[in-house]
Amino acid sequence: MGKEIKLIAFDLDGTLLTTSKEITSYTRKILEEAAARGIEIVPATGRPIRGVPEDLYCFPGVRYAVTSNGARLIEMATGRTVREDLLSYEKAKEVLAILQEYDTMREVFYDGQGYIEKEKLSRVERYIHTKAVTDYITRTRVPVEDLEGMFERERRAVDKLQGLFADWGEREACYARLQKMSGIEVAGALGNNVEVNGAGVHKGAALAVLGERLGISPEEMLAFGDGSNDITMLQMAGTGIAVANAQPEVREAADGIAGSNDEDGVARYIERHILS
Repeated sequence: MGKEIKLIAFDLDGTLLTTSKEITSYTRKILEEAAARGIEIVPATGRPIRGVPEDLYCFPGVRYAVTSNGARLIEMATGRTVREDLLSYEKAKEVLAILQEYDTMREVFYDGQGYIEKEKLSRVERYIHTKAVTDYITRTRVPVEDLEGMFERERRAVDKLQGLFADWGEREACYARLQKMSGIEVAGALGNNVEVNGAGVHKGAALAVLGERLGISPEEMLAFGDGSNDITMLQMAGTGIAVANAQPEVREAADGIAGSNDEDGVARYIERHILS
């Protein structure tokens, strides 16, 4: 694998977490063993910090988390944002207007908290088709009556925006349209969603900043992912691994393939290639 691995970064949904959004006891054990060897353990997720599972806050070796696709780098012990890179109010307004043209459930993220349209949330099954994701969204978001009204009152930069689409064709059309816009970064992790950050804001950039802070080179990093928002992280790390259930473009960008998220793929790869 080349240089000694000093940092392991992993996406959460679809990568470390099972389909039911859990960390298995086996995965926990392997991560604890890696941390005991002095390896930095870094969640790198599209979730805001308030969406990160509670048991990761006190997990051995987890000192930092990359959240909102790299918009915020969080110091876990204090909850302090040590780096933020946000999407401007002006660009966010353009994106929200485009998302409004489609049948979407829109979300705006400020300061590590997601806000969602209350009326759309009441019809959440139209936009989300798995109980685990529905439970996660309803548990971690703040519903608001008027999303645009809140956005205009705040009138400031956002961590990121998300749209969840009822129709796959509309999602593809919107995704292609947004990719042509300047000043934004577009990705998607759930298949029917679009996530928008500021230009140049992604997991790879945030992880590079963290590496500089910790004195760890990219060659000393191992990263795991499954969604398009993980590609920059896999490409930046010395070793980038896609789980078996990853999107095709993620598998193509990876240096190797691990087992799926429901097969403890991340943990089994770490045990075999790092701990053995």
